[in-house]
Amino acid sequence: MADYKLIQKNKKAFFNFEIVESLECGIELEGTEVKSIRLGKFSFGDAYVRIRNGELFLIGLHISTYDFGNINNHEPVRDRRLLVKKQEIKKYRRKVEEKGFSIMPLKIYIRKNLIKVEIGLGRGKKLHDKRDSIRDRDLKRDAQRQIKQNY
Repeated sequence: MADYKLIQKNKKAFFNFEIVESLECGIELEGTEVKSIRLGKFSFGDAYVRIRNGELFLIGLHISTYDFGNINNHEPVRDRRLLVKKQEIKKYRRKVEEKGFSIMPLKIYIRKNLIKVEIGLGRGKKLHDKRDSIRDRDLKRDAQRQIKQNY
């Protein structure tokens, strides 16, 4: 068994960006946000990561309000702080400023009862790179279909 439970993967990020490096980090959440994420009621949408005042913030992640929450329920879209070591933040800041990389969330999962976010450092793909990705995906799907039909 894997040592983490994947809740959701950001397929759009993998399609639009060439991921060079990834990093696991914690996320600062409120109680009802944790319950909604565990139920899978969130969406990456156009979520991205920004460096502000020496800290990483996850912006644009939509976490639906918890159905059984009370008046203290969280607001669905807000900036959430990511918990990362300072040297990692400095390294990512240099790469983003110098080389034109972007930081985006790749997946959200549970490890040891804690919700973790994997962020990735990526460079935007060109149109021909996206076409290659689509072709590779279709070829892989056709091969799986052939294997399934033969057995």
